[in-house]
Amino acid sequence: MRVEQLQAFLAIAETGSFQKAARFCGVTQSTISRQIQSLEADLGLPLFHRSAQAKLTLAGERFLPRARKICQEWENATQELAELLAGKQPELCIAAIASVCAHHLPPVLRQFCKDYPDVQLRVTSLGSDRALKVLKDGLVDLAIVMNNRFLTASPDMVVDILFNEPVQVLMAANHPLSQYEQVPWSEITRCPQVVFKDGYGMQRLVQEQFHRQGAKLQAVLELNTLDAFRGIVREGDAIALLPESAVFDARYDPTLAVRPTGEPTLRRQVVLVTTSDRISIPPIKHFRQLVHQMLGIQSESEKHVLLMANS
Repeated sequence: MRVEQLQAFLAIAETGSFQKAARFCGVTQSTISRQIQSLEADLGLPLFHRSAQAKLTLAGERFLPRARKICQEWENATQELAELLAGKQPELCIAAIASVCAHHLPPVLRQFCKDYPDVQLRVTSLGSDRALKVLKDGLVDLAIVMNNRFLTASPDMVVDILFNEPVQVLMAANHPLSQYEQVPWSEITRCPQVVFKDGYGMQRLVQEQFHRQGAKLQAVLELNTLDAFRGIVREGDAIALLPESAVFDARYDPTLAVRPTGEPTLRRQVVLVTTSDRISIPPIKHFRQLVHQMLGIQSESEKHVLLMANS
């Protein structure tokens, strides 16, 4: 059963004539006849009495409201898709890690709202793993996260490298490690740590670094908000390893200290991720372009390519 067959059926039912229906549909009368014959064969019942005027049979009368409903749904669906392709998208949903939400996204969001005032922006702060999951589940359109090659290796994922940033040490201003200009890893690994919760890329990155140092991570507390990190670190002996953008405000807090690590410098890579079926939708495409312009630090040739070192 094809939509053209249903449209031919409705045209005949409304005009009472195969000939008039053919003119209405812009096809020949023989085409209309073949469409109805094929439809009747599929249904197993005649739909019209063939006489001077094409009248519905009992089966045709029963089928008429169903055909109207199916054709209406088809029209609604094609209209919605046409509007989507034209950029008439009711909302744009984004998931991003907290530091990006706080420091990088605001100018992008402001510009997008100017450019697409009729599109409702919805931004959710999530850990990287969770953000990628809701993207895969179709609950958001884009995710800006810490790169995880295991979660972005799917062929339908489009990954844009935005920037790399160093991980630094956050501590209380009077912490013994604040004496260092660069804190050696031998000192960092001795200290109790405040870490991100499981499912956050930063926890995994820190754990991997401790493993490389041959040390055990002393995680005394797991958190998921930057304010909580600052509050806990300020009051105790624990330190936190956080990306540079996450400790930006802490540099202006006299009760806190931020120091770079010694060699090797630990870095995280921030990427924008979407799916291949979304990149041609105008609002999504435009938001992605704005992110490239205002956040992206990569050259044109580096965009859309995963860093080979992560493969």
